[in-house]
Amino acid sequence: MMKKILQTIKKNETFLLSTHVNPDPDALSSELVLDIYLRSLGKKVFIVNEEKVQDRLDFLPGGKRIRGFKKNLTIDYDVAIVVDCGDLNRIGKVQNLIQSDKVLINIDHHITNDKFGSLNLVVPDASSTAEVLYDFLKTAHFQMTKNAALLLYAGILTDTGSFRYANTTHKTHLIAGELRKFPFSADDLYRQLYETMPLNDVKEFTKLISRFDAIYLGKVVCLELRKRVLARFSGNIDLRDMIFKFLRAIKGVEVCVIFTEVNSKETRINFRSMGDFNVAKLASNFNGGGHRRASGGRMDAGISETRKAVLKKIGKAL
Repeated sequence: MMKKILQTIKKNETFLLSTHVNPDPDALSSELVLDIYLRSLGKKVFIVNEEKVQDRLDFLPGGKRIRGFKKNLTIDYDVAIVVDCGDLNRIGKVQNLIQSDKVLINIDHHITNDKFGSLNLVVPDASSTAEVLYDFLKTAHFQMTKNAALLLYAGILTDTGSFRYANTTHKTHLIAGELRKFPFSADDLYRQLYETMPLNDVKEFTKLISRFDAIYLGKVVCLELRKRVLARFSGNIDLRDMIFKFLRAIKGVEVCVIFTEVNSKETRINFRSMGDFNVAKLASNFNGGGHRRASGGRMDAGISETRKAVLKKIGKAL
């Protein structure tokens, strides 16, 4: 499949890149490293996401090249490449730019990926999409640069929970070692990703985290994020990641769930599993998917109704 994708890239000139809504560092880094690679070949590249890069991640090399979707935006392209997405719906409004008569390349590592592309490079065993792209760029004989190495490292670092999660393999460490040969500071990168929280956000977090609920004999913990609560945060922290880090440290917890109120008729759901519980399978019941231990979904319902439906499903599975 890599060879077919490389042939397609060689034959075409203009590329549209995108990823899922609310992109994490792996998604953004994957877009940006592909941008570096394609432009090194003299290709014309447009990167369009549903939103512009959040302030807390705009330090990533090339981040300013990512545009937010606008209603009247039109882009004339030859090939679209979507990264780190289990299904095409997850790119949100950017779907309006995707043309059915154009080649669509799907590069991902989620086990629930539905192979929506004309060409699909999906490697569920990879720790991250950045890891998939490392192999891809090696196959392409790309001359690695400092910025590309930093981006790939950032994607792997964050999707493995700083090399703590079960998706961290021997290969993952070998790749990280190769990337660290380039002169970027891993210490500075970690600090920018995790240790630049505004003081007020930390104060609000300490108030919020005490509101979690423990149910099913403490095997499940969940927390609601109402719009009025989210409004108190600056947006310069990865709030859900902070919540999960705290909740998953509780002894005996098997599943963590965060319910985020989008509006009165829509709720986002984020899952984490600490044991054998398959949250990717769970998320598939709620218009979502992801990994066995980290997944997400949504319901066209208010937060209370969504919570009730999700916890009922978890209860049956337990």
